[in-house]
Amino acid sequence: MVEKNSKKLSASFEENIRYMNEILPVKESFDIIRRDIVIGGKASVFYYIDGFIKDEVMLKIMDSFLSVPEEDMPEDAETFIQKQVPYVEVDIAEDFDDVIRNVLSGPACLFIDGYKECILLDCRTYPARSVDEPDKDKSLRGSRDGFVETIVFNTALMRRRIRDPHLIMEMTEAGQASRTDIAICYMSDRVDRELLDNLKKRIESLQLGDLRMNQQSLAEALFKRKWFNPFPKFKYTERPDTAAACLLEGKVILLVDNSPSAMILPTSILDMIEEANDYYFPTVTAVYLKTTRTLITIATVFFTPLYLLFMQNLEWLPDVFEFVAVRDTVNIPLIFQFLLLEISIDGLRLAAMNTPTMLSTPLSVIAGIVMGEFSVQSGWFNSEVMLYMAFVAVANYTQPNFELGYALKFMRLMLLVLTALFDLYGFIAGCILVLCFLIFNKTLSGRNYMNIKLN
Repeated sequence: MVEKNSKKLSASFEENIRYMNEILPVKESFDIIRRDIVIGGKASVFYYIDGFIKDEVMLKIMDSFLSVPEEDMPEDAETFIQKQVPYVEVDIAEDFDDVIRNVLSGPACLFIDGYKECILLDCRTYPARSVDEPDKDKSLRGSRDGFVETIVFNTALMRRRIRDPHLIMEMTEAGQASRTDIAICYMSDRVDRELLDNLKKRIESLQLGDLRMNQQSLAEALFKRKWFNPFPKFKYTERPDTAAACLLEGKVILLVDNSPSAMILPTSILDMIEEANDYYFPTVTAVYLKTTRTLITIATVFFTPLYLLFMQNLEWLPDVFEFVAVRDTVNIPLIFQFLLLEISIDGLRLAAMNTPTMLSTPLSVIAGIVMGEFSVQSGWFNSEVMLYMAFVAVANYTQPNFELGYALKFMRLMLLVLTALFDLYGFIAGCILVLCFLIFNKTLSGRNYMNIKLN
């Protein structure tokens, strides 16, 4: 929980300004602006952040304030807001914690001599990109907008889709230094109240200095995962239509300021492999796509370990599948070929991520073709191994969750090593371990990936 400064504003205008000047580095930081003006014959001071304020709006507000005659100046801040503030988003703060938090978040704070409250004018604007469709979470049909780094824009994208008074969006914050805004979104008539209460208690009890990595820092603080279980405990989406659909299913959405994705709770293995296309096609097509994706996901885990098992026991191979046996001379054991290719594929992926966009595609094609062809000819790898690893590399992109993809990769590596060391018994033990990782992967809802309640 963020530690609050409970110091109340004083009735003395000079004392309030002195305290603000002590807390805020007005002279040291060029972007923290203090603007002294006279409103209705009373000394007044604005505090705001340069770059967060809409200049045109602030100009009109100040022009209106400067035209207030002294005889029309109200006695208190509440009446001043009602009669003299020509703006919509306005509030009053009575303690310095709210004032400092608002100044650093973007709203302008106004102190007027004789008023014991501070007037907050939310005329901020954040630097933001357009709500384009996300690169990772694409859909063949449906909307082409996506979440951005500004939390208010993201809540508006969901509110636009769900025009229901039961849609609640509660705002809180975490991080003593970052004071990061967090929005808890849910449908009050459909949400699991036990999950919602548990989530709120966890967020309120957080003892964090900051959320330096935004959503990921919050996820790690909410539910500390066991290092040996790589399966993700949260599902993320950058699509507002997917988030809206999950809200209508009774799930909870967490939005973190500065993060262009939403956290979805609770989640299961079926939720993880689900994507937006499943909502936009007829039932038969959607079931086919989901089934195909599930089968391919399973194949990415077990395909290469099964192949290794059969190559170690060629007598088990049915006659109809004799063509898959390794015919070339094996210079390097199969297990090392698979492990080297697993690392090489990740190396190519990292290289593609750090390559300029205009060069990434041609360089990836050249690297794949040249390295693949010459590695087979030089005797480092067998063509069959290259083929199966190419299938695994491509099949990893059939499911949208990046973290789940790497969790499945680690399961595949574990199966490969155990199969190479202990043959059939190792493969069976690896399958049992994979099942245990799924069953005992407890999520924030208290259930596992199979939606079974865990104590």
